Amino acid sequence: MLLHTQLTGQPGQPAVVLIHGLFGSYENLGVIARSLSEQYQVVNVDVRNHGRSGHSTDMSYRQMADDLAQTLDALEVAKVALLGHSMGGKLAMAFALLHPDRVTKLILADIAPVAYPPRHNSIFAGLEAVDLAQLTSRAEADRQLAEYINEAGVRQFLLKSLVKEHDRFYWRFNLAALKANYAALIGEPLVHGQYNGPVLFIKGGDSDYILPEHRPAIMQLFPQAQAKIIQGTGHWLHAEKPAAFTKLVQDFLLS
Repeated sequence: MLLHTQLTGQPGQPAVVLIHGLFGSYENLGVIARSLSEQYQVVNVDVRNHGRSGHSTDMSYRQMADDLAQTLDALEVAKVALLGHSMGGKLAMAFALLHPDRVTKLILADIAPVAYPPRHNSIFAGLEAVDLAQLTSRAEADRQLAEYINEAGVRQFLLKSLVKEHDRFYWRFNLAALKANYAALIGEPLVHGQYNGPVLFIKGGDSDYILPEHRPAIMQLFPQAQAKIIQGTGHWLHAEKPAAFTKLVQDFLLS
């Protein structure tokens, strides 16, 4: 599947691919894209079943890595640095393990190559409870989501994917496919292979997505991995402290 992309920056310069997380879109990493566009060719993608990319009932990390490879081939981009957040980080890991010769550097934002317990049950319940057929406004959707999701910031993030066309609301992401493939998405991205290039894990100081017990799995797959922590941030570290996050990214890419 060819993915929807936003291309910015300098064609012919080293390429950096940005990959968003679950329920997101390329717009989530727009601040990072703008910060890198003066020095790099930036390829910001919507993964399958998200944003403006195509929908499919299937959604494994191998399939998503194949999507990315096809998209880069179509853009005639041979080698890239990859930056992925959460689910997008797992996709970046899978791509690097499958195509190590195509990846110059790997940046993984608050995610480890491990299986996680379900964390999004209330989100799925809230999204399914929104009555799209009868919906008249985004404010009404927010009220319906609030019955299941307390955090206003999470609701606002989800509502970025609520669009209206021809007097009808719909989610840009493929909710049914995300729910059907959720076990695979929170599972291990790939458990074989090795990427020996430079890898930076960036952890939110208040997040529990990267833990000390994940280190053996990380080092087995990524022997050159290093880690940085942004204190005072949770899982959405790039949105909470964009300047600190961007500096870590830029310094690593230049190193």
